[in-house]
Amino acid sequence: MNVTVLFTTYNSPRWLEKVLWGFSAQTYRDFDIIIADDGSTDETRQLIDRMRSETGIRIKHVWHEDHGFQKCEILNKAILQVESDYIIFTDGDCIPRADFVEEHVKCAKPDCFLTGSVVRLPMSTSERIGKEDITSGACFNWDWLVENGLPGTRKNIKLRARKYAGNVLNHLTPARTNFTGCNASAWTKDVIAVNGFDQRMSHGGLDREFGVRLKNLGIKGKHVRYNAQIIHLDHARGYSDPENIRKNKALRIHNAKRKIKITEYGLNLVKDQFVRVTG
Repeated sequence: MNVTVLFTTYNSPRWLEKVLWGFSAQTYRDFDIIIADDGSTDETRQLIDRMRSETGIRIKHVWHEDHGFQKCEILNKAILQVESDYIIFTDGDCIPRADFVEEHVKCAKPDCFLTGSVVRLPMSTSERIGKEDITSGACFNWDWLVENGLPGTRKNIKLRARKYAGNVLNHLTPARTNFTGCNASAWTKDVIAVNGFDQRMSHGGLDREFGVRLKNLGIKGKHVRYNAQIIHLDHARGYSDPENIRKNKALRIHNAKRKIKITEYGLNLVKDQFVRVTG
């Protein structure tokens, strides 16, 4: 099955390079990448051009001008560039374990979306991780991470789950199957059926609202939190605004209660808008 890995980025070429080294080491190879760029400077384009050459990965760079935080808009523009039947969503600051794409493909089922989890690294660990740590898989080793600054807390223990145990834990976890934008996947036709992401939403819960509409459409959530592993590189969040988060939550609750399936502020708004596509 050919799939597209889709994620956003914004002026973070150092982190983006680490993420792309992670995808260069995947056990499942039949995928392309679409990078939804929310207005980065030319340094990001140059990095992507170099990584295409060094990794051999098919990478499409979808860019629009910087007008502030427009994640939903650039995601929708990128979705319109998808040519495969299945989309794996992650983020431009999340390094995938070597079996990340393979696990999403293995678990994909009709009328389902998959949702996983993330292990958040402190800045010190994020800085220390290099190309060799990523391509060798060392940065997913529990002992390596703890030695390099990861707190050995219970919420991080998921990295130690082996494949059989991971599948069992996915069934036993009490966590809700909320759509987690940094580690999730869905069929392209279902993403289009709900009209993509709601562009009224800024940072804070935009992925969960998207998942609510998928569920309202009859698409069930399924966990891959213990088998599709990613580690999240630390970064500042200057764009976070408590008032926007409150508004986003209110919209999500409204759509859940009223069983809203399709947003009027999604893919339809960007079909004729400017976007630069390379690769």
